[in-house]
Amino acid sequence: MGVIESELFINNKFVSSSTKDSFELFNPYNGDLVAKIAEASVEDVNLAVSSGETAFPSWSSLSPIARGAPMKKLAAKILEHKVELATLDAISMGRPIETCFDEEYAAVHFNYFGEAGYAQGHTSLNTPGFLNMSLRQPFGVVGIIIPWNAPLVFFAKKVAPALAAGNTVVLKSSEKAPLSSWKVASWISECGFPPGVLNVLSGHGHISGAAMGSHMRIRAISFTGSTRTGRAIQIASAESNLKKVVFELGGKGPSLIFEDADLEEAAKGTDFSIFWNAGQTCMANSRIYVHENVAEKFVALFKELAKSRKMGDPTSGDVNHGPQADKTQYEAVLKYIEIGKESGKVELGGEPNILKDGRLTVNPVIFRDQPEDSRIMKEEVFGPVVVINTFKTEEDVIAKANDTEYGLYASLWTNDLGRALRVSKKLESGMVGVNCASPTGSWDLPFGGWKGSGTGRESLLESMDHFLEHKSIYFKCPGIGG
Repeated sequence: MGVIESELFINNKFVSSSTKDSFELFNPYNGDLVAKIAEASVEDVNLAVSSGETAFPSWSSLSPIARGAPMKKLAAKILEHKVELATLDAISMGRPIETCFDEEYAAVHFNYFGEAGYAQGHTSLNTPGFLNMSLRQPFGVVGIIIPWNAPLVFFAKKVAPALAAGNTVVLKSSEKAPLSSWKVASWISECGFPPGVLNVLSGHGHISGAAMGSHMRIRAISFTGSTRTGRAIQIASAESNLKKVVFELGGKGPSLIFEDADLEEAAKGTDFSIFWNAGQTCMANSRIYVHENVAEKFVALFKELAKSRKMGDPTSGDVNHGPQADKTQYEAVLKYIEIGKESGKVELGGEPNILKDGRLTVNPVIFRDQPEDSRIMKEEVFGPVVVINTFKTEEDVIAKANDTEYGLYASLWTNDLGRALRVSKKLESGMVGVNCASPTGSWDLPFGGWKGSGTGRESLLESMDHFLEHKSIYFKCPGIGG
């Protein structure tokens, strides 16, 4: 595969940036130049929005079946090219192809919303003399900004419901992983989407992302990424047109291991959660609390699993631990490792990671006995770094688990059903796994976080609501009673 030169996709055409600016993308495992990526400008955002506005009247007037037809074709294309798409993410940001499920996930969402795009209001006879009704109608042009750690997952879970609702879309991919979005864009016209319905931009957040957040004609925006960036988008929304915002943001997930837990299963589940995708996931259980009576046994099991992870080239089928996404992320993780060394004990790893041949790989790191107010306990590392602390009582561990500004995914391990229900209710988290850990979930249940981890929920049953406005209509009909 040679060096890719990707362009912007606006109005069903690939075009250069209006400024002709581009940036280089390097393979985080070997340092090779992978692609030259078009940098979308403010003018390009304006062009994409105008294209969406032009397409909106005819797209929104189609039946759900008609809007769904190209989405189902896109689902088939994604499955047909799943190895290529997985490889593009592997060489972009180091995601091992062995761990990739994104293509199946994306196909499910485009297929589902290709058939489920039926927005429903309701009627009322509760006002004497009136027949009243409510409608659910699309906003118009909506903005979508996706992260780099699972780009195709977020492309599908946001774009599919937005289009099914009748909106047109301007999507910005992450500068760290733009290639799978670029590849999907190459099939948009072929699959039958009219020009302007789905526009795909690449570039950096402070340019095109900021332009989308403050754009007066983008009426809603869905973003997944850091809490810091989400806060900036919310401010931009407030200072522009008060566009609706839906956020899935950071996390600092706790996992609670009680004395009666199946320790082998708990070790397997928590190991996968924190080290999957080299720790680069907002749902990772980066804080593990183990009852003091079983702590040593659990740590021994967990260490063996961490040491057994297969590190290397993410395009190799037997590798399950790839590099950090880029040098910035790599250096941030190393910084947090040094912070953790100052405040607590290193149980595994922590040795200097020397940059070799451009490789940005970080070995799993386990800390123990960290103060609850330390930075390594409070801040999101987004790398293969976990803290294992102990607890004595249920009340003690619930208080520790909730002592964070994040609340995305928590988990607990116990064979006591009463305790499982009691603790689940008390954990301040949008999602709770019982005897399982992230990324375990259910596509038909709400996905999202409490507190600084986000606003709104996404799922097969919830997502379309975010892309629809409410309207009430009052028909005066004399003679109709209440």
